[in-house]
Amino acid sequence: MLIGVVGAVVASVIVLIVLFKLMWRVAEPNEALVISGSKHRAEGVGESMGFRIVTGRGTLVTPGVQVVRRLSLDLNEADLDVECVTSQGIPVHVKGVVIFKVGDDVVSIANAARRFLDQQKLMGQRVHNVFAGHLRSIVGGLTVEDMIRDRERLTGETRAASGTEMEKLGLIIDSLQIQEILDPTGYIKNLAAPHAAAVQRDARIAAAAADRAATEAEQEAFARKAEATRNSGIQQAGYQAEMDTAAARALQAGPLAQAAARQEVVVQETKVAELEAHRKEQQLQADVRKPADARAYETRTKAEADRDARISAAEAQARETELKAAAEANRVKIAAGAEAEATRARGLAAAEATKATGQADAAAAEAKGLAQAEAARALGLAEAEAIKARAAALAENQEAVVAQQLAENWPEIVRAGAEAFGNVEHMVLLNGAEGMGEMFAKALTMGGTGLGLARQLLSAMNTGGEPGANGEEQRQAPAKAVSQPIPLQEQQG
Repeated sequence: MLIGVVGAVVASVIVLIVLFKLMWRVAEPNEALVISGSKHRAEGVGESMGFRIVTGRGTLVTPGVQVVRRLSLDLNEADLDVECVTSQGIPVHVKGVVIFKVGDDVVSIANAARRFLDQQKLMGQRVHNVFAGHLRSIVGGLTVEDMIRDRERLTGETRAASGTEMEKLGLIIDSLQIQEILDPTGYIKNLAAPHAAAVQRDARIAAAAADRAATEAEQEAFARKAEATRNSGIQQAGYQAEMDTAAARALQAGPLAQAAARQEVVVQETKVAELEAHRKEQQLQADVRKPADARAYETRTKAEADRDARISAAEAQARETELKAAAEANRVKIAAGAEAEATRARGLAAAEATKATGQADAAAAEAKGLAQAEAARALGLAEAEAIKARAAALAENQEAVVAQQLAENWPEIVRAGAEAFGNVEHMVLLNGAEGMGEMFAKALTMGGTGLGLARQLLSAMNTGGEPGANGEEQRQAPAKAVSQPIPLQEQQG
């Protein structure tokens, strides 16, 4: 009986232990337990979430009623590989990494649990999408130079822009690093080219300067070495020269003594020659220079006197010429006055002569006019007599008188007929030379026409009666026939 009681107690304890083991859940330091199945209120969340969050401790869970799931609080990493375009329109490839985790507070865990509880492996992709959009927007407002020189600004602005959205997701950013900025167009490489060239230039200049300094040091060392060699040689040569000089002096002691004695002799002879030359110079001063100076002074004095004499003569001659010119001018003036008086007298005489000549010409013209009048009167009387005789002859033989008048005036008649051709600029003859002959024949026959007209007039006068208007037209007809130009149709015919 006791054994049965003990067994039952032990079994009960074991059952209690198993039940407790099944109901007790412990949250690890890097995770949060999300218990759903009953309403619970958490601090800072507000209304009931419908689930309970447990971190860093254990809790009892009712099996079959509540469900326990774990949300990792470990660090997560999302690689950023975003293609962007800068404000300069240059495409760049930004690579970076975002280290994030679920926040430790209840609100962050609740937000993350609602969004990622069953999709915790997709957190990195979601974070990448959030940061990619903000990174493109921020890079679009920067230049390539700004991105390279101030990556902290790019990182800070991206982190600040993504912070609000990450907070809504229940995530916090532990670190954001821009690892690399790639330039497919080569802009960054070209941007670095001037600096690289400057560095290469400075390196080459530094190398050249070092090489030059080394060369100068080497050359200076060589120069000092050569200088030492030269000084040694000079000293050695000096010592040798001193030795040779001593030897030569020793050998030439005798000749030197003789030369010194000879030198004394030459010195004395030179002094004698100098005294002799001085004496000769004094002699020349007295014999040659003094007389020459006297002759030169005499010549100069005579030349100055001659010059003064010539100047005086020239001035006198100029004065004489001036007086002669004045006298000549006075003479010319007097002669011009006399000539003017003579000209005026000749003009008066010419006027008187012209007046007399005019009177004589007038008398001669009057006499000539009277003579011409008498001659014209005699000519008129003669012509009247001739007309009277012609009228008498006309009465007796009309045709003979008309023919005679036509014969006398035939050249003028033909000339008047030919004048009609003077106004013709261009003449077209259809039958050549024959047409030209016919045209001139018509002109010549005009005289015959005039003869016929004259006969008709005479006949009309003999039949009696003065001709009226028709007779006047008939008298004018011959003249018209003579002077009227030949029509163009007849000329062409």
